[in-house]
Amino acid sequence: MADRDEPEIIGRRVQRLRAERGLTQRQLAEPAYTPAYISTLEAGRVRASEPALRHIADRLGVAYEELATGRPAHLATALRLRLTDAQRTLATGEAEAAAEQYAALLAEAVEHGLAAEEAAALLGLGECATEAGDLVTGRRRFEEAEQRLGDAPLPLRVPAIRGRAVSHYLAGELRYAVYLLESTLDELNRTGLHDPDALLLLYASVIGPYMDMGAHARAAQAAEFALALAPQVGDPALVARMHRSVARTMLAEGRAAEADASLVKAAELYRQLQIRTELANCHWMRGYLHAQNGELERAEGELRQAHSMLAAQRAALYSSQAAVELADVLHRRGKSDEAAALLHEVLGDLSPERGAVHSAGAHRLLGIIAEDAHDTEAAEEHYVRALSLLERAGAAGDLADLCRMLGDLLRRSGRVEAALDAYRTGLGHRTAPGTTTLGPAPAQPPL
Repeated sequence: MADRDEPEIIGRRVQRLRAERGLTQRQLAEPAYTPAYISTLEAGRVRASEPALRHIADRLGVAYEELATGRPAHLATALRLRLTDAQRTLATGEAEAAAEQYAALLAEAVEHGLAAEEAAALLGLGECATEAGDLVTGRRRFEEAEQRLGDAPLPLRVPAIRGRAVSHYLAGELRYAVYLLESTLDELNRTGLHDPDALLLLYASVIGPYMDMGAHARAAQAAEFALALAPQVGDPALVARMHRSVARTMLAEGRAAEADASLVKAAELYRQLQIRTELANCHWMRGYLHAQNGELERAEGELRQAHSMLAAQRAALYSSQAAVELADVLHRRGKSDEAAALLHEVLGDLSPERGAVHSAGAHRLLGIIAEDAHDTEAAEEHYVRALSLLERAGAAGDLADLCRMLGDLLRRSGRVEAALDAYRTGLGHRTAPGTTTLGPAPAQPPL
């Protein structure tokens, strides 16, 4: 009964439809009601019961839903089917086409007051913008989606919150991204809303920021919880995302074979689901894994495939990130000129507000290439730029190592005091506890 227009609106609608069909009030009322009742209803002076509206709808030849709300029959169902189509378009890497579909769906949902479908369209537009590298627009769309859901249960708002967190993470705002994810996990666990899908999405999403911040113990714990939750989750795309995220912690712990097995599982699920961007990310991570094992030829093949797939899909930000990993492998294989050209191209696409950690990675690698070419001045410039980006992002995991590299460079060039300063800075980051919020780690969910 709550999802109905006000009596005045329904009354005018009944009057209009009756006039269009050439019916009198008596003809509309018979045999169950009186002409006076129809007159009172059309004037908006009575709130018709559901049986009365169903009788009138039947006499007018329209669906009850259309008479009560003004929406065409089964509109919400049709919109949800089209939302699925738009999601499939985005999965195949056609972000621009998907954005057009979502925009049209959003307009229809707004016109007919369908809040849930409106939020879903906004969420899709946020994903499209993020994939295209427009993090500001993506974040705004995720915020709007969360607002449209209003007082909906927290598990329903989790995808929008996660989208906001990812946009902050990709912009290099690691600490705030972790705050969003951790506080949501705490609220879910504290209030007893133990929705497996929502929990798995959050735990899988927090692993990347944890790793970049050097909070490896928390990343490993999140991975452990995610693996335990997976059997309770029916969405294969979500399970695939979990496997891809968990592989990163396994790799950091030296469990290369298990990491590769997780990536193989993820890639197979993404192939079945035809989600090309995530499949490309699996190739990217397998390339990184092979590089860590010293299998540079295999690493180059995987990373070239990832970069090619992402570039073809115009996933600008992810493409640039994969390019940094590819450049590292190219340099290690003696193809430094190609690596440097690729990195300069990447830096044209990235910025401190858009991919700060990978911008830092590009400058770090350009510094190494310059140092190998005995260009100390250029090397120092790139290392300093990388340090600035990592400090702004709070990426403690990479800061200590970069400080050591800068210190070694300064020491070799005879600048001992400057080198000591760099080493001290690095030690400060190395000994930092790696805490990510002011409070403890999120509580363990019931598993």
